[in-house]
Amino acid sequence: MRETKEDELLKRRLRELADKCYKNNMYTFTDFLSLADLSVYYDIERELNFVEATPWGGNEICERKILRFGSEKQLGFSEDFPITTLCIKPLMQKFADNLSHRDILGSLMNLGIEREVLGDIFLVDNVAYLFCLHNMAHYICQSLTRVRHTTVMCSIVEEIPSLDATDKTEKLIQVNSERLDGVIAKVCNLSRSQCALLFTQRKVFINGRLCENSSRTLKEKDIVTVRGFGRFTYLGISGTTKKGKLNIVVEM
Repeated sequence: MRETKEDELLKRRLRELADKCYKNNMYTFTDFLSLADLSVYYDIERELNFVEATPWGGNEICERKILRFGSEKQLGFSEDFPITTLCIKPLMQKFADNLSHRDILGSLMNLGIEREVLGDIFLVDNVAYLFCLHNMAHYICQSLTRVRHTTVMCSIVEEIPSLDATDKTEKLIQVNSERLDGVIAKVCNLSRSQCALLFTQRKVFINGRLCENSSRTLKEKDIVTVRGFGRFTYLGISGTTKKGKLNIVVEM
């Protein structure tokens, strides 16, 4: 697929950060990168292997991540990622709206905040946990007072609840094989032609990396993200039907 202008600019920026790290013996950081942005990095990962790069979003299951160029082994000292965790909580939970990821993000964008300074948002019992850049944390705490019709309070937190088990359910589906496009079609309730379009539009990611191979065979614990449809974890085969179809389990 032809490289976009945005991809070219991002590659240039990544090269600049890697060079700065190497020449100045200092850590350098990107803003938060989307899965598509991270795929651009993976395209030139070997080119930049003269410095160590580590992606991190604040939690193991985050999709949006910051790239840190440099390591303690290389530079001789350590430096944390510039990420702060915020808790966004209704002032009166009893009268609060049922808040969604879109509600939280929309309210933040209405404050003029760029998406690049914001990481993932997780909701636990109508309380949101947001990962953001350090230098935006206090501004958000002071400025975000309302989400939809709900008055909220923002605070910086050190510890957050376990996010890995939030609102996840297992689903049993029947497929002809463990082929990626067939599983996505079943999980997302799409036709094969609709599913094929997702690969053409570069909207499918496995374990955080862009996947353009629709016939790829899924492996247990693969995390599949389909932009616009969410993500699921492939847990494997649980049996077969009398007609020879596979019963597979996914966690959503």
